[in-house]
Amino acid sequence: MLKTAVIHPTIMEVLARSGHFAQVVIADGNLPVGAMTGPNSTTVHLNFRPGLLDALTVLEGILEVCPVQGAIVMEKPAEANAEIHNEYKNLLGDVTWDEMERYAFYDKIRDQNTTLIIQTGEQRRFANLILTVGVVKMAEESNF
Repeated sequence: MLKTAVIHPTIMEVLARSGHFAQVVIADGNLPVGAMTGPNSTTVHLNFRPGLLDALTVLEGILEVCPVQGAIVMEKPAEANAEIHNEYKNLLGDVTWDEMERYAFYDKIRDQNTTLIIQTGEQRRFANLILTVGVVKMAEESNF
């Protein structure tokens, strides 16, 4: 029995297999994940119905069990609203942050480093997020 709040067996298994620089994708409900599958990725569908589960809830859970060193979102058109990007930044804290052009972003998801794609029921547009797995630092290694 697990004592962590995240208990999804497939998510936990894939995160345990994901090393430094692996990519974890939190996908909104609009991303065609079937077309985004890379050679090493596992897809988990958590989109039971629109809004359940949302991307922020999934991100909070991932952050409880996995070190993250970087995040990438898709560039949005100037007229589009992507307030969720600010919410991601608040949750992620001090990690590298980048934005990519739409098709480069899709190619990044298909990359061999992507180990996990979690499709959520998130309905906000431009909510797709690529996380780069970091390292678990030892207590005596706080200086790097």
